[in-house]
Amino acid sequence: MTVSIGCVPILWNNVDLPDLAPTVPFGEILDIFSRLGYGGTQHGRGFPEGGALEAELARRNLRFAELYSALPADADGLTDEADALARADLARLVAARGEVLVVAVDGSPERDALSGRVADGAPGWPEPAYDRLARLLDELGREAPDGVRVAFHPHTATWIETPDEVDALAARLHGTAAGLCLDVGHYLVGGGDPVEAIRRHGALITHVHAKDVDPPVLARLRAGEITGFGDAVRERLFTELGSGALDLRGVVAALNGIGFDGWIMVEQDSTWLPPAEAAEIGLRALRTELDR
Repeated sequence: MTVSIGCVPILWNNVDLPDLAPTVPFGEILDIFSRLGYGGTQHGRGFPEGGALEAELARRNLRFAELYSALPADADGLTDEADALARADLARLVAARGEVLVVAVDGSPERDALSGRVADGAPGWPEPAYDRLARLLDELGREAPDGVRVAFHPHTATWIETPDEVDALAARLHGTAAGLCLDVGHYLVGGGDPVEAIRRHGALITHVHAKDVDPPVLARLRAGEITGFGDAVRERLFTELGSGALDLRGVVAALNGIGFDGWIMVEQDSTWLPPAEAAEIGLRALRTELDR
């Protein structure tokens, strides 16, 4: 298995909860990634665009692994603004010679309140909403230049979180120009087994977010003691890779089994540690399993 390992800068510049991460100059973040030995980054808050970003990355021998595009949606599906936003984000990715457009559905209050326990009666999307999303993903994949991938990221507190919801979209992506970005942490929070998901969806998985989950915090979220995804992140729902509920060894073995050849992005939304220390732990844990 030949993979590239990148890091998501959310520990330094959390877009959803800015108060968790005081502003850090983008160059300082990129320097840390380079020093630790990461190969690439997701676009982050405060990062430059286009050629300026390309130059900053090249100076540090880093690649622009991905740009995350969260599309607006409601209970009926994507809103009218979603198509234009997705295409604008694809153009931003291409302008800086990025490699993967990671598309997700933006969070919603209805689903946030039942994050991690959708089975308790959360509202869900109608079938036509999945059709429209799959159609847009296919169009984006076909419009992307050679070497650029489009992958959808299921995410807790959004309209596509549970294994059944992921299956519903995945069934529509076969034969399209788009794949799946499996965030193993979000999939676990949504009630799924990431190892089984990798085996089931196989070649559709073209991009991975490696994220671990703290079992006690997850238990409190599922019990309703923590209200919503944002509060769970503040309680450090996601923990250092290799130290939580995720079967990291099983995930790597399953990826090897499908011949995975894309990016594995180490991601952790918040930490009790200094961000660079958490990022170093994650990289070391992942490399250990890859070497094994």
